[in-house]
Amino acid sequence: MTHINEDLFDRARTVIPGGVNSPVRAFGSVGGTPRFLVEARGPHVVDAEGREYVDLVASWGPAILGHAHPEVVAAVQAAAARGLSFGASTPSETELAEEIVGRLRAAGDSPLEKVRLVSTGTEATMTAIRLARGATGRDLLVKFAGHYHGHSDGLLAAAGSGLATLSLPGSAGVTEAVASQTLVVPYNDEAALEAVFAERSDQIAAIITEASPANMGVVPPDPGFNAFLVELAHRHGALVIIDEVLTGFRVDAAGYWGLSSRAGDVYQPDLFTFGKVVGGGMPLAALGGRAEIMDLLAPLGPVYQAGTLSGNPVAVAAGLTTLRLATDEVYERLDTAAHTLSTATSDALSAAGVAHVVQRAGNLFSFVFASEPARDYAAVQAQEGWRYPAFFHSMLDQGVSLPPSVYEAWFVTAAHDDAAVSRILEALPAAARAAAEATPS
Repeated sequence: MTHINEDLFDRARTVIPGGVNSPVRAFGSVGGTPRFLVEARGPHVVDAEGREYVDLVASWGPAILGHAHPEVVAAVQAAAARGLSFGASTPSETELAEEIVGRLRAAGDSPLEKVRLVSTGTEATMTAIRLARGATGRDLLVKFAGHYHGHSDGLLAAAGSGLATLSLPGSAGVTEAVASQTLVVPYNDEAALEAVFAERSDQIAAIITEASPANMGVVPPDPGFNAFLVELAHRHGALVIIDEVLTGFRVDAAGYWGLSSRAGDVYQPDLFTFGKVVGGGMPLAALGGRAEIMDLLAPLGPVYQAGTLSGNPVAVAAGLTTLRLATDEVYERLDTAAHTLSTATSDALSAAGVAHVVQRAGNLFSFVFASEPARDYAAVQAQEGWRYPAFFHSMLDQGVSLPPSVYEAWFVTAAHDDAAVSRILEALPAAARAAAEATPS
């Protein structure tokens, strides 16, 4: 019996903290040995032992077309052949910015007029917050418990003892002074937001929110909630940052904002952040908003941001090609596959007697092991999450790779054809039984 993955993990832990370069990869919440992947194509990934899995991680979203799409790979190869990095502007940067702006404009009355390219989602949200503070001259930020906006210090804040209490550090290495500039409130709670603004409205620069949270599992906003927080913030002179690093161009051609707009839930945030799909699997992210705010960035304005690899030509080639190939037909295939798999998984869990709720945001979905939908982080934490590791490992043993945490969304791709979907469906009954038989550890 081969133990290549175990050997690789042991080797990695000698030179890499925890053996991984991003914590969720360590399988900490599901147990067992992480799979070290060496190849990915279409809806499949292959580990170092040569075992193939149907993949429902999709590189945490970017592989919207499927892994290693031939046209994306060709575009990256052609760009790399012309040079890996120039440290100067390129025509393709403008093309990608135009594509991003055009996609939102096509969905309605878009507030997105200008875009700045950066390298990571963390950098995008960090810059958007700095920009909001520069635009308003205020210091405080409001975020929601359970929302993830990257690992910059001010966003790793934990809630204090009261709604308007300045937050505490949510990670070692984050100072109290930095954490104290963030207010953490419960999600989908209009009264909590009203209370915070009633006490500190003249100090709040912005509210930052995931357009639809998908980093504590999928927990969609209540109908009208995003519109409410925009109205509230603007009434008090604050801005709103809609974080679409995960949902942007994944759940709709214009992201969750576009999906909401088409459904009649119209709101006008001040800034957006994008990542994942916008880079096509390469390190690229973006922030954007109204020209009057974006023009506060250097070199035009006093808010500084810079990056040697911002707008890297190879990453831009991957992102631009991915977006151009993400047609209406692609989104229809994603929606169909997501509906089929989420419904079948729910049916299997129900047949096994496992209490659960399917949580959806477009073609993103996850499962809460509880009897009622989760509307906030407290409800997500209260679920019987201990059922998920058994479910996860049963699927993995049967050749299906799921996100290694109950707090993550499931991702389909346009390459999930009938054969891939059927393989997943065949694995569900046994996995559901494993979840039913699980006990708290």
